[in-house]
Amino acid sequence: MKFIVKLQAEIAIKSRPVRKRFTKILDSNIKNVLRRVDEQVTTRVNWDNIEINSKNESPENRHQLIETLKCIPGVAQFIEVQQTDFIDLHDAFEKTLAVHAKTIENKTFCVRVKRTGEHDFNSLKAEQYIGGGLNQSVESASVKLKNPQETIRIEINKDKLFIVTELHKGLNGFPIATQEDVLSLMSGGFDSGVSSYQMIKKGSRTHFCFFNLGGSAHEVGVKQVSYYLWNKFGASHRVKFFSVDFAPVVTEILEKVENGQMGVILKRMMMRAVAQIAEKMGIQALVTGEALGQVSSQTLTNLNVIDRVTETLILRPLTAYDKQDIIDIARKIGTEDFAKTIPEYCGVISKKPTVKAVLSKIEAEEANFDFSILDKVVEEARYCDIRDIGTEAEAEVPSIDAVSELDKDSVVIDIRSPEEEDENPLEIDGIEVKHIPFYKLATNFGDLPQDVDYYLYCERGVMSQLQALYLHDNGFKNVKVYRP
Repeated sequence: MKFIVKLQAEIAIKSRPVRKRFTKILDSNIKNVLRRVDEQVTTRVNWDNIEINSKNESPENRHQLIETLKCIPGVAQFIEVQQTDFIDLHDAFEKTLAVHAKTIENKTFCVRVKRTGEHDFNSLKAEQYIGGGLNQSVESASVKLKNPQETIRIEINKDKLFIVTELHKGLNGFPIATQEDVLSLMSGGFDSGVSSYQMIKKGSRTHFCFFNLGGSAHEVGVKQVSYYLWNKFGASHRVKFFSVDFAPVVTEILEKVENGQMGVILKRMMMRAVAQIAEKMGIQALVTGEALGQVSSQTLTNLNVIDRVTETLILRPLTAYDKQDIIDIARKIGTEDFAKTIPEYCGVISKKPTVKAVLSKIEAEEANFDFSILDKVVEEARYCDIRDIGTEAEAEVPSIDAVSELDKDSVVIDIRSPEEEDENPLEIDGIEVKHIPFYKLATNFGDLPQDVDYYLYCERGVMSQLQALYLHDNGFKNVKVYRP
């Protein structure tokens, strides 16, 4: 079984030393990835292509190799070929007929030949001879040079004949490790998944940093999509997954920062934290899934204010993308289903968020913030080799039972923010309702009587599910979710 990988056009036009370096890296990446599928794979680097061979001719192996090759950055296209020696043009025609007689039955066709080496014919003559022979041999076929139904592709290299049986499109982009490493802020949603994919495709070894705002279930979900992206598109190189418990930072923001400024300040705190991690790891750039104007924190004015907290380069691959464009890419690359199941964190959404943040006002609000909290969560950040979380990433995210009917002895805890609770108070006949904002629940729940069953409530059911999972993880099994 043989495939020939064609170099991406941007690689082919580079200077000779750069082209050789990129091709060598691509060859190494191909071997690293394909040998996870088939240990018998071998490769050979030529000036304008990379040959891939395997002794395993099974249909299952062929399918796996094709699907894997399609997802390797730097592969523009690859052809599946039958290789044989040939004596002259007539021999080449007969061998092509044996392969493609059925292909051109009842169809229009043309022959395209790429020739390398010393021969007594040129590419045009080869096309005419082989095409004419096929036309005479297959009565139902007819030659059509423009827009034929089938194009028979042949490559001749010295005394070798390569008959193309199928052409496959690759991912394009650059081979991973031809560009510097980046650290992607990963929430698990549509935007962060697609932006991470864009950087992997562009040739950057892409590490992942997750700011945990919703407990263990949220982290498992984000690990799922991060592992999927690495395993499908970036498995040629090791990367790290960082997890930062940002709940203490959120609590400090909610208690110390004016409501309309919270979103921008949360993003500034994230950028400070991830920049510190990147500096420790020697990573030069950060990546976010922000798209211009998509939400209030993503106006030009607010992005400018957010970026002021670090000198580290911040890349935003999706800046000019519409949301539907992003969803379409997520569907194409396979992250859509993950993104649909990842809850959007809604705990730090202001009622009237600023769209034109003023730097001096933001800095004045941050003066109330205890930055030792930020330093502590960065210091306690956990990280691992993403290969080690494969088993965990494939596990199902646990869930907590949700009920709509309550016993009379039950206690409901309304975990919404004080503003939400004031606007629409929760009242249930015959049931005690306590109000503990979600950001205080972790520290206050242990002070409650533990001989009672508690039911957490929030508007969408997302935060209550996450907080219930967090309490379960900490030994409180008397917690469920209330969904009227």
